[in-house]
Amino acid sequence: MTPKDWLHTLVAFDTTSRNSNLALIETVRDALARQGVASSLHYSKERNKANLFATLPAANGNTQGGIVLSGHTDVVPVDGQDWHTDPFTVTEKDGAWYGRGTADMKGFIATALALVPDFLALPRQQPLHLALSYDEEVGCIGAPVMLQELLARGQQADGCVVGEPTGMQVVVAHKGVNLFHCHVHGKAAHSSLTPQGCNAIEYAAMLICRIREIAEHFKQHGPYDQAFDVPFTTMTTNMIGGGIALNTIPERCEFSYEFRNLPGLQPKALAAQVEQYVQDVLLPRMRQEYDSARIDITTGASAPALEASEQEAITALSRALTQDHAVRKVAYGTEAGLFQQAGIPSIVCGPGHIQVAHKANEYVEIAQIETCERFLRKLAQSQCA
Repeated sequence: MTPKDWLHTLVAFDTTSRNSNLALIETVRDALARQGVASSLHYSKERNKANLFATLPAANGNTQGGIVLSGHTDVVPVDGQDWHTDPFTVTEKDGAWYGRGTADMKGFIATALALVPDFLALPRQQPLHLALSYDEEVGCIGAPVMLQELLARGQQADGCVVGEPTGMQVVVAHKGVNLFHCHVHGKAAHSSLTPQGCNAIEYAAMLICRIREIAEHFKQHGPYDQAFDVPFTTMTTNMIGGGIALNTIPERCEFSYEFRNLPGLQPKALAAQVEQYVQDVLLPRMRQEYDSARIDITTGASAPALEASEQEAITALSRALTQDHAVRKVAYGTEAGLFQQAGIPSIVCGPGHIQVAHKANEYVEIAQIETCERFLRKLAQSQCA
C-alpha cells in the first residue's frame, strides 16, 4: 500500500477521541502481521482503546535500541465545523489531501506504514519501532500506558521522532501542558437574602482573576525564551459553569483552567501559587459566610515539556537528514516530552502544518507527504552504515 492508500484507510476510521480506536489499531496490527511483524497492544482501562507498539528488528534480529516513529491515532471532533467535503473520506484537491487527521497526524502514520516493506528489506544494523497511541488530543492519556509497558519489559530505544505537523521542519522544544478542574462549593439562598448564602460563582471569579494575575506576571516579567512563538508561560481559564436560577445564590461553580509552561519551569510551583491563594485568601473569607464551604482542585491530564539536546544523536541525525539547522520551539504540546521523560531522546518532525490542524477542511499537501517519505527512507538507510 502507498501512503495515499494508507491515508484513505486511516482517515476512514472515525477515531475522534470520544470513540474507540480499536478498529484502526487492529487493522494496522493485522497488516503488520502479514509482513511478519508482531505488535503488542496496550489497552485503556475500559479496553475500548489501545496503543500499538511494533518492532522491525535489525538484520541480526536485535530489537533493542534503534529509533521510534511515533504518532497518535485519535483526532478532534468535526462537530459544528463547515466542512466542504466528507471529513472521513480523503479528497484530493489542488495538490493536497483533505480529511480529518490528514495533517494531525495520520499523514505521518500512513507514510511510515507504507514504507514498512522497504524498511524490512534494508540491511539495518538497528531496529525501527512504530508507536501508535490513543487519546493524545485529550491530554496525552494513552502514551504513558504504552511507555510504562515498554519500561516494564525492558524495551530500549535510542531516539524518537514524533511526527506531529511541523512542515517537515525539526522542532526541538515545546511547552508542557497541565489541565486542572476546580469545584467551588458555597451555600444556596434566595437572592433577596444574600447574607444567608455563600456565592460560589463570585468566589470562582476571584480565583479566575488571580489565575489571570499570575499569567500577567509571567507575560510582563518572564522568564522568557524568544525561540518560542509565545515566549512565556501562559495560564488561561477555558470553561466555566454554575448557578441554577436568576434569583438563587449559586451553591456551586465549576471551571477548568490550564497552564503551558516553558521547559525548566516546574508545574508544581505554578499549581502551588493557585493553591496558596485558595488556602490563604479565599477559604477564610468563604468560611466566614459558610463554615462548610470548600474549593476542590483536581489535576487533569498533563504532558511534560520537551527540550531536546543538540548533542543527542536523534537531533543531529534529523538535522542532517532535513538540512534544517534552525532552532524551533512551539507552544503546543506533543508526546515527545513523555518519550524524553522516559529516557528516549526525542524531536518533533512531521508532514503538514499545525495551522490547519483541528480546523474544518484540514489537509496535508501531497508534497509534504513526499518529503516525509524521503526523510523516513534516509533515516532507515542511516541505520545500514
